[in-house]
Amino acid sequence: MDIVVKGRKTEVPERFRKHVAEKLKLDKIQKFDGKVISLDVEVSKEPNPRQADRSDRVEITLRSRGPVIRAEAAAGDPYAALDLATGKLEARLRKQHDKRYSRRGSGRISAAEVAEVVPDAASFNGDGVLIADEVAKPVPTTRIGSLEVQGEGPLVMREKTHVAAPMSLDQALYEMELVGHDFYLFVDSETKEPSVVYRRHAYDYGVIHLRTDPLAADEAGGAGGALGG
Repeated sequence: MDIVVKGRKTEVPERFRKHVAEKLKLDKIQKFDGKVISLDVEVSKEPNPRQADRSDRVEITLRSRGPVIRAEAAAGDPYAALDLATGKLEARLRKQHDKRYSRRGSGRISAAEVAEVVPDAASFNGDGVLIADEVAKPVPTTRIGSLEVQGEGPLVMREKTHVAAPMSLDQALYEMELVGHDFYLFVDSETKEPSVVYRRHAYDYGVIHLRTDPLAADEAGGAGGALGG
């Protein structure tokens, strides 16, 4: 596996490419994740003179058979930015490695994970009766275009419920980068409000907080639109 170094609207000198190869030790990375497919390093430069202390940004993207792991940092020069980004990458790799190791060591999964981990796992209702043994009741079906809606709706394409502890905005950004998604839903530990962090253009991030307001029920629109702006 090779390390691919590229620049975004900037030239990457050969000296820096060699430094990247020396800094990102493949043998060390493969100790944490032996199934690495690719490792990309992207360098960009902020032309705004007011951001001279953060003018150089380095983003490292590691792809393997598991989730994509990204780490990025900005500093006054690309070498310092690379050092910061490498430290973040190693911390996230170590976290993933420890998580996998602890699961293998215990050999057990939680009850909440059974339905996702074990195919065709049995499901029980609230009374402890196997759902397959219940008498099925006919449910009216309405066809809307190419979709079928059972019952009176509303139409739900897919629904999941996750249990999570409240976290800070910084931790939510860290978790989003760790899983490699463009957005991350969490409960803000400071405001206790459901919130979403998301990736905007370039390297900017956005955050949306949802606040309950009974008076807003009569207003059109709301915060349920697309993530943008």
